[in-house]
Amino acid sequence: MAQNTSKVRIGDLEIGGGNPVAVQSMTNRKTEDVASTVEQIKDLEAVGCELVRVAVPTREAIDALPKIKKQINIPLIADIHFHWEYAIGAIDAGADKIRINPGNIGGLENFAKVIEKARENSVAIRIGVNSGSLHPKYGNEENPAEALVKSCIEYVQFCEEMNFHNIVLSVKSSSVVNSIKAYRMLAKATDYPLHLGITESGTLMSGTIKSSVGLGVLLAEGIGDTMRVSLSANPVHEIQVAFQILQALGLRSYGPEIISCPTCGRCDIDVIPVAEEIEKRLMKIRSPLKVAIMGCVVNGPGEAKEADIGIAGGKREGVLFKAGKAVRRVPADNMVEELMGEIEKLIVEVKEKEEADK
Repeated sequence: MAQNTSKVRIGDLEIGGGNPVAVQSMTNRKTEDVASTVEQIKDLEAVGCELVRVAVPTREAIDALPKIKKQINIPLIADIHFHWEYAIGAIDAGADKIRINPGNIGGLENFAKVIEKARENSVAIRIGVNSGSLHPKYGNEENPAEALVKSCIEYVQFCEEMNFHNIVLSVKSSSVVNSIKAYRMLAKATDYPLHLGITESGTLMSGTIKSSVGLGVLLAEGIGDTMRVSLSANPVHEIQVAFQILQALGLRSYGPEIISCPTCGRCDIDVIPVAEEIEKRLMKIRSPLKVAIMGCVVNGPGEAKEADIGIAGGKREGVLFKAGKAVRRVPADNMVEELMGEIEKLIVEVKEKEEADK
């Protein structure tokens, strides 16, 4: 059951209040390099990114924001550290949201100036507290999760005293356990939308595992309104992993789900390259299909009976099946093409059915 959070508008996107969990990423190009940053954001848009954050460490980066915004189709978030005046500049430059940690911009007086500017421009602020920069009162707190939440609530109360409620909250840690504890506490303490993430989570493999465990637990409990899977990798992977997590939990539909067997001594085909090639070809397809690639005909169709379509390897040939029933045999060296041909037909059928149901 999803937490009942308040609604916040970020550009054209509304989050919270029962809206689907929105997927976010952050560019790793120099924001000052407009062409390069826009190129990367376009790549992110192509795989489904719904909000994008850019670093704003210089005045030149502020100057780049309107040029970037003009060329992209998703809300633009300015990431601010240390310089509160850069937050003011980013809002004036058209940023749709500001991500700021009030603990590292020189005090509440400066935070108040940012709040006033955000209010004037109807811009949301994400109060992003992480374990590296807590409120001074809680820097020595023995319980790391409590320190994160207490720091965040302190800043929330300051916003409320200023009658500013257009906020999103996050309490990130590189520890999966502490992140889960902190977000659970925060979800009980407030009804503002929560942005989920594990900070500094790691490389493509280790970061995917940590984010899948940490964010998956929270999402399964109905906690979270936006999310980012932080990876030391091409940001495109962040979007793909995030949507796979959401799809695995039944929260969002992203595209075909590949079901493939882990292989064993019964395999009559090399499942791994076949599964990888099918997954690659289906990368930009958004129809919610289950596609199975199984290594043998003995258990293949039966074990993958929930799949819409699939193939099971046999000696020198494969068995193509739909909804768990064998349809026909195909040559082993042409399995990928045969399966893709049938998938394309099925996609057309799905789209026609969707149109007919409208």
